[in-house]
Amino acid sequence: MCIRDRYQRRVRGSAKGAMGVQLIPPFNFGYVEENLYRCGLPVELNFHFLDKLNLKTIIYLASEPPSQQLVNFIEDNEIDLERLEIDSRGSASKPISEETILQGLSIVLHNARYPICVMDTQGRHRVGTLIGCLRKLQRWTLTAILEEYRRFAGSKVRLANEQFIELFDLDLVSLPQDNSTLPCLDF
Repeated sequence: MCIRDRYQRRVRGSAKGAMGVQLIPPFNFGYVEENLYRCGLPVELNFHFLDKLNLKTIIYLASEPPSQQLVNFIEDNEIDLERLEIDSRGSASKPISEETILQGLSIVLHNARYPICVMDTQGRHRVGTLIGCLRKLQRWTLTAILEEYRRFAGSKVRLANEQFIELFDLDLVSLPQDNSTLPCLDF
């Protein structure tokens, strides 16, 4: 066996789980905090990977309904689906609403809902805005917040989303009484 064949066999095997099933993360998947993840909409190919996260909650930020395959996966794994309302009539450059961000943060700020995965169509703008507002709540610098947003948005950065994050009023966020147990607010 030549070196190239051994390398390809090792690479193919490294993406497999214990039972030989490939573990392929969804598009734009990212680790936000302990037991808090982000991604674009998963397809059936990604379900084995998501299953390994032992999710309790999915925050769904897309205007179109989830695919039947995703709904079946959610039901089969007894995951709570939080489908937050997205106005599909607005322009693509219009940022997500403040109300939707506050609803998403209220879910993220409840420890009993973890592990959580936040997802939208591509895992870029809506997810990026919600995570950016969470980072602001965590007292990250604006530079660090926008760098993270841009890393996932790639060449599709929306200045309206960056401005939304910058101007987001933290006084609107209702923190749980005991926020000492929240990994996302460990400061």
